[in-house]
Amino acid sequence: MTHMTPPASADDPAKRVSGPVDRLTWAFPLPRTHTGVPLGNGRTGLLVWGADNVLRLTIGRADLWDHRGGMPWTEAQYYAAIRSCLESNDEAGIARIFRPATESEPGQPARPSVLPLGRLELVLREGCALTEANLSMREGFVEVIYRLGSARKALQVGLHPQRDFAWIGAAEDVEDVRVVTSWDIMGERLAALSFSEPEAFSTADGVAGWHWDLPEDPGVSVAWRKERSEILLVVDRYDGTFDSAAAASRLEPGEAMRVETLRGETRSWWAGYRDRVASVSLSNPVLQQIHDFGLYLFGALTNPNGVAATLQGPWIEEYDFPPWSSDYHFNINVQMCYSPGFRAGAFDHLRPLFDLVWSWRERLRTNARHFAGIDDGYMLPHAVDDRCTCMGSFWTGSIDHACTAWVAAMMFDYADYTGDVEFLRERAFPFMRGTLAVYRAMLEDDGEQLRLPVSVSPEYRGAQMDAWGANASFQLAALHRLCENLIVAARTLGVAADPSWADIGKRLPGATTADGRIMLWEGVDLEESHRHHSHLAGIAPFDTLDFDDGRWREVIDRSLRHWIRMGMGLWSGWCMSWASALHSRVGNGEGAELMLELWQRVFTNEGRASMHDATINGITLMGAPPLIRSDAMSPDGEGAAGRGSTGTAILRQAERMQMDGAMGGVAAVQEMLLHDRRGVLRFFRGVPASWPRASFERFRAPGGFLVSGWWDRAAGWRVEVYATRPGRLRLELPGSELGRYEPVEMDVSGGRRVEFEGTWDAG
Repeated sequence: MTHMTPPASADDPAKRVSGPVDRLTWAFPLPRTHTGVPLGNGRTGLLVWGADNVLRLTIGRADLWDHRGGMPWTEAQYYAAIRSCLESNDEAGIARIFRPATESEPGQPARPSVLPLGRLELVLREGCALTEANLSMREGFVEVIYRLGSARKALQVGLHPQRDFAWIGAAEDVEDVRVVTSWDIMGERLAALSFSEPEAFSTADGVAGWHWDLPEDPGVSVAWRKERSEILLVVDRYDGTFDSAAAASRLEPGEAMRVETLRGETRSWWAGYRDRVASVSLSNPVLQQIHDFGLYLFGALTNPNGVAATLQGPWIEEYDFPPWSSDYHFNINVQMCYSPGFRAGAFDHLRPLFDLVWSWRERLRTNARHFAGIDDGYMLPHAVDDRCTCMGSFWTGSIDHACTAWVAAMMFDYADYTGDVEFLRERAFPFMRGTLAVYRAMLEDDGEQLRLPVSVSPEYRGAQMDAWGANASFQLAALHRLCENLIVAARTLGVAADPSWADIGKRLPGATTADGRIMLWEGVDLEESHRHHSHLAGIAPFDTLDFDDGRWREVIDRSLRHWIRMGMGLWSGWCMSWASALHSRVGNGEGAELMLELWQRVFTNEGRASMHDATINGITLMGAPPLIRSDAMSPDGEGAAGRGSTGTAILRQAERMQMDGAMGGVAAVQEMLLHDRRGVLRFFRGVPASWPRASFERFRAPGGFLVSGWWDRAAGWRVEVYATRPGRLRLELPGSELGRYEPVEMDVSGGRRVEFEGTWDAG
């Protein structure tokens, strides 16, 4: 698409947008691991932090799993047996059904986990003092500034985007490289789980490092070589016995291993990424940075040369096991991590997730066979490792079938955005049908309506015995989205649609309602603040409730008002971006903006890291520090702090970094500028009325459309849409007055570009 020409406007500096951000600065000291500047390639990650004359590089691997533990699905997880225990309030029976295989077994973890690895400490010579770190998001490396006397000096730290090599250039003042492994920090805990101590090694040609044999998984090694002013680092996995000579050979000098070569290849990859993904220009510099830094993080988290993104991606702390094992949480977290990729057009970054899920299909079939007694189903529990081993214990998550349906919706969206009919035919369509097969086994038919007698809303009431009910609104929305997508997919593929898909759409409630608003499930209202806005999923993300239908408009309004009344007191970080998207959907741009500003203020630390828990008091109790401190109180407030009335855990401990909040923030900014509601593209519905200007370029949209838009409160607006394939284009465009919108619908041929523009009437 050619660069868009905005409508003419006076060049008032007060109305200029902030413009894309390519460079960010961190000020030393950066005192903790997760205050570090992140570098990543989807598998290996570095966090660059430190103070004084010691620069620390925490090294993580997203694929460094200890696969022991977890819960294999067996005949015990049969739907009828689970339902019987729930209806008879048999808590012991539920505990038996969902107990991990290695629960309380000496020397064994209860569940799989990604492992902490360690860090290098680069000790600069005496007199050096770190001052700042500058991240070039277009070049993919960090420039670390330090002072030596009156001189201002710099070294560079980079990580290759396609190879697990890191490099440190201009390192002539590095006098020593120290090693701190995870064993050095938490050796007793690791030994109790049958880990052995890592071993240091060095070779005659100047390579040094350490290697770590894992109990049942391939080992991991870190090796580096320092020559003159350059340091090269490689992180490897190995089977069997570690071979130091083979490790050293990976760092043999040569053209391919020069810092300048690695830096050039890194620059090229990141420049190409930035040029092809969408860009925005916003009037709010906080949201501009959320978007631009978030898109950088998305590239580093989901690099297609790496592995599918987990909760923390490659940025694993060295001092502890990562929270929630840094696993795959499919009740929102994985979906949120990948949410920017669709409108940004980074479709190759989505494929590792779909490839991983597809590789699990035999296990997903086995799960469905045990749970529903069917041979043609797919069932994905909410929390698994990279082999799809269920973490166990949390029974409500294990039977939350909307996890599977949400992944199915993502697969359909990928095919819809890209026009990849082969992917739709070979993967998405079969996966969608297998997902529906499990729902069918759970549905009951009274002759008039269909009903889900046992259903859950993610994490509401935790895993208590009353954490379930009939017709959970979250499940209803997921099932309606699944059936609607199946009908469209069948039409695209030229196959007959199963009549039952439309029948489910007609006879299954769109949501469970009472008192004129949406319930969690039958008989249960939103009783308190809760981090999952899942009962509102028919608004977003599943988009199954039609605001233009008079039956739903008032219900949605009442539901949102009640949700606001319950407040944010038990929200976590990723809740904010979901809340922002909900506000955008109903045209509340000020609310959408506020949620993201609060996220940046409350749920990021001084190093811009995305946190699950609050970093300050005043908004939520989720992880917030004690309001009244004492000298005897731990400064980070370690330990559980209690529970809400519905059993929601209120957590307090060391920093819990998760990528979902940051990635959801990017998607929420995109949502403000453009979103699809019931098949209609809506422009600028989440832009606050106070903004003077906003624009976006190269957004992707359902139906394969490539879209750009420019909006000026004084001068007017302009929109360009390019059709990558033939289709029906339905839009809601700004009208002749601010805050008014008008529908447009037309057929377009592939390769056609259509343009719309307008101004607002004076007054």
